[in-house]
Amino acid sequence: MGILEGKNILVTGLTMNTSIAHSVAAIAQQEGASVVVSSMGRAMSLAKRVAGRMQPSPPVIELDVTDPAHLEALPEALKEHFNGGLDGVVHSIAYANPDTALGGKFLETGWEDVAQSLHVSAYSLKSLTMAVHPLLNRGAGIVGLTFDATVSWPSYDWMGVSKSALESTSRYLARYLGADGIRSNIVAAGPIDSVAKKAIPGSHTFNEIWAERAPLGWDAADGTATARAVVALLSDWFPATTGEIVHVDGGLHATGA
Repeated sequence: MGILEGKNILVTGLTMNTSIAHSVAAIAQQEGASVVVSSMGRAMSLAKRVAGRMQPSPPVIELDVTDPAHLEALPEALKEHFNGGLDGVVHSIAYANPDTALGGKFLETGWEDVAQSLHVSAYSLKSLTMAVHPLLNRGAGIVGLTFDATVSWPSYDWMGVSKSALESTSRYLARYLGADGIRSNIVAAGPIDSVAKKAIPGSHTFNEIWAERAPLGWDAADGTATARAVVALLSDWFPATTGEIVHVDGGLHATGA
């Protein structure tokens, strides 16, 4: 029996099979969960093809976390696929305009692009959680994904700021939802060669940094280690852990120069 046996899990942000969301959904199913995945816009057709190759093939729903109508409709959409409420939510959503908010343009980025990044990448953790709050069972886990925001990174710019806001948002969700038995945690992953990463100008330098400095080494082509941490935090094996950031980065966060 898997560690998510009998649990209902929503995994957001599926794009290609290289995405962390794909690895999380696959491992969650292997561990016994019933999974629904979400995507949006032009990525929907691709996400459906990717999900169709999974065994079993999870339902794919469209979800724009910045659209109040989508968030309002989300509980009913999930009820079509789940019985017994919701036991976990994986927030694997982030966006910053690569032309204006990434790639060394930090000092020139205007507020509209900053606001978009903060809305999609950070505020949506709160809005998504509250949208499904009526469905969340006691003991449910919310897990977001970050790229260590305690330091600045080359080219990461306003996405780095947004990830810092995401991490803080998770801590406040932990504070306010603890009385309901709901946990909120973050996994800080090393660089994964996903579509999102490749959209960041100069992101190839992350792989070089990890190759040189990660004590355990790092395979940017494999999201399995990150996904396993997410699944573990969704499970009952961390019943008293909330507001935490778990680093899955080969140990680089703990090294100096």
